Amino acid sequence: MDDDVRGYLTELVDRARAVLGGDLVGAYAAGSVGLGAYQPGRSDVDVALVVARPIGGPAKRALVDRLRHETLPCPARGLELVAYRREVAASGTPEPGFEVELNTGVTMRFRATYDPADRPAADGRFWYALDRSILRQSGLALLGPPAAEVFAEPAPDDLRRLLVAALTWWLALPTPDGPAPGAEDAVLGACRSLVRHRDGVWLAKVDAGRRLAARGEDADLIRRAIAARRGGPPPDGVEARAFQRRVLDEVAGGIDGPRRSTVNKVY
Repeated sequence: MDDDVRGYLTELVDRARAVLGGDLVGAYAAGSVGLGAYQPGRSDVDVALVVARPIGGPAKRALVDRLRHETLPCPARGLELVAYRREVAASGTPEPGFEVELNTGVTMRFRATYDPADRPAADGRFWYALDRSILRQSGLALLGPPAAEVFAEPAPDDLRRLLVAALTWWLALPTPDGPAPGAEDAVLGACRSLVRHRDGVWLAKVDAGRRLAARGEDADLIRRAIAARRGGPPPDGVEARAFQRRVLDEVAGGIDGPRRSTVNKVY
């Protein structure tokens, strides 16, 4: 984590505490910061806040106003912030369960969502439980107890269905044939899901790709995807989709047909 991000997170926590007061019981850096893979110019800053009780409407709006990029400039591509009640974080629920969500940044489309019911299903409802699983393993405590004491893991069957939902969502995104910008993230995201499914550990996307490539699995495609994150040409869209489908088939192998279909329809 560079100094700009460290200072930004300190100010973010101070502002959140000014709005939420004693109800703020924890703040955690997630995503690439938590996994030790932050890449300036490419990574987001992901933050989870944990509160003791439901956040009222005025406090939700005040939190968004105090933390949005126009008020507190984010030094990364953008901020993705989600606030949860402590009981939700500790429940292991596969549902979104958040109090308020904020996406904001110089190159990120602004989004403020004040109720999970307002989250468009087409944008995916699986992100939150997967993020909480990553937080349990690798969340960096900015305030409050260690993340492993706050966040619970989804049940194994729920986690698998969430991974299937995420892979299905990624696969549904339009990816042109030939070199396809963004295909590298699709490939490496699938690598991360596959490593979590097989090995029971969350790794950063590039680290997950390196683990699979070292085993000789789709090594050429994965190495090209990793190189694309450093400015190289992106992988071919056809190759990327074929790899995603193979990963989806393996992860979904323990889910019967009707249940898998239900997951795909919901997400």
